[in-house]
Amino acid sequence: MTGPLRIGNCSGFYGDRLSAMREMVEGGPLDVLTGDYLAELTMLILGKDQLKDPTLGYARTFVRQLEDTLGLALERGVRIVANAGGLNPAGLADRVREVARGLGLDPAVAHVEGDDVRAVGFDGALTANAYLGGFGIAAALRAGADVVVTGRVTDASLVVGPAVAHHGWTETSYDELAGAVVAGHVLECGTQATGGNFSGFTSLPPEALARPLGFPLAELAADGSFVVTKHDGTGGAVTVDTVTAQLVYEVQSTRYLGPDVTTHLDTVRLEQAGPDRVAVTGVRGEAPPERLKVCVNTLGGFRNTMELVLTGLDVDAKADWVRAQVEGRLTARDVTWTRTAQPDVDADTEEGASCLLRVTAKDPEAGPVGKAFTGPLVELALASYPGFTMTAPPGAPTPYGVYRPAFVDRSAVTHTVVHADGRREVVPDPPTAPEVPGDDVGRRPSPYPAPADTRTRRAPLGTFVHARSGDKGGDANLGLWVAHDGSEKYADRVTWLTKLVTPQRVRELLPEAAALPDDAIDVYVLPHLGAVNVLLRGLLGEGVAASTRFDPQAKGLGEWVRSRHVHIQEGLL
Repeated sequence: MTGPLRIGNCSGFYGDRLSAMREMVEGGPLDVLTGDYLAELTMLILGKDQLKDPTLGYARTFVRQLEDTLGLALERGVRIVANAGGLNPAGLADRVREVARGLGLDPAVAHVEGDDVRAVGFDGALTANAYLGGFGIAAALRAGADVVVTGRVTDASLVVGPAVAHHGWTETSYDELAGAVVAGHVLECGTQATGGNFSGFTSLPPEALARPLGFPLAELAADGSFVVTKHDGTGGAVTVDTVTAQLVYEVQSTRYLGPDVTTHLDTVRLEQAGPDRVAVTGVRGEAPPERLKVCVNTLGGFRNTMELVLTGLDVDAKADWVRAQVEGRLTARDVTWTRTAQPDVDADTEEGASCLLRVTAKDPEAGPVGKAFTGPLVELALASYPGFTMTAPPGAPTPYGVYRPAFVDRSAVTHTVVHADGRREVVPDPPTAPEVPGDDVGRRPSPYPAPADTRTRRAPLGTFVHARSGDKGGDANLGLWVAHDGSEKYADRVTWLTKLVTPQRVRELLPEAAALPDDAIDVYVLPHLGAVNVLLRGLLGEGVAASTRFDPQAKGLGEWVRSRHVHIQEGLL
């Protein structure tokens, strides 16, 4: 039996900390270092890059990181696996070789391709990429690659592939593969597992927040269990709560469907195994689904936004008047008005006495969202409500994209590894399981029945509940769980939370969700995490690039929910 695979992460998105690759290689022993650079929005950005220059389409920051770190990684035997290839993994592999030659190095560089499915029923799409699994990465590593770059593999595949190569798992090692998927999901967003975006950050020691947060790593055993930790001396913290925060981030049902395995998230168990060490055990898996998910981006048209400032008294009447003055003159297909909260009463600053009226226009053509949109508003500068002003000068229209998920049969995809010597290897499809209708139906707990004669108090939900939220295209994901604060009331609080959070209660807590269809809100219970996961289908419209919502990626949704007041029985406080 092999020893644990020590695998770390140095990027959670395209634009993450440039110094992280070197920090991770220098910070302590590693077998493999991964980097996640892709998201639905990133694929759109890379697609626009390729429209300007067909030789691009990859994450250029990865090249800059390698220029600084590749020599050290080779010296220390750290292999690098990244999905930075985006839409052009072959181009990135060539660029890595070019950089290596310039440094006097000769690494074995392989790449994984085959995810581009635009020719398979997605004509006209800017990008259409199937999510590939980790066995192509494993094949490249087994053949001796020092650097493996991929296109659109799943984020977790960056860990699954090295784990398969290290431990010798097969396509039917379902529980082991599922453990690696969970490890990959915890690592994929970098410092979100070590205290970043963590709703309980005020409970962390001050010294943990005084330094840049360390990136996470996992010690992944042959049975699929693992320990999440970080290099000694780095900022942040690894606790059951910080790991839970990442586990419930941007997932959907309790069945986490991947190209290599279907992972049962309701089997995951966490335990604090020491300072900055969380043990993850019990993960179960089964055969993956027959089809592969596809990320499709199309060009949706053009958009523009103007912000007007409303100050002092009569803000409702001011907003109504300016809208009435311009609405008949705007020709864009979609015009959306939103306003921030009412200003403070008797405010002691002008900013406190003000709120913003935001108007966004979208149209298939640039003209209706250019001067035809900004002109009517600018012309009112001396002819509308008192105090008329804008937060910025009028801007030019910008193109936006529309994301949608799709699925393809595996037979439509040729998952291919191009080894360092140029040899091409096709990765065979694993055994799959039919997709069962109803598998994705949410568990809807019954409302919480408070015991008779129970005294309750209105308090923020976040009094002892943490949250993490995000986007999956047009859907919003909201994870809620009971804080591990050492309270003897923990088990009763978990019961309360899992009974409290129903689709109806979600609509009450989030008035923005009230207009969603009856079947648009699903609630899933994750019992071993003391958590519920809420999926709000369609809350974000056509996804981040097209959404006119104030928070188009739902990043702050969880913090809003935590601030909402609910009735909590006094015995739980």
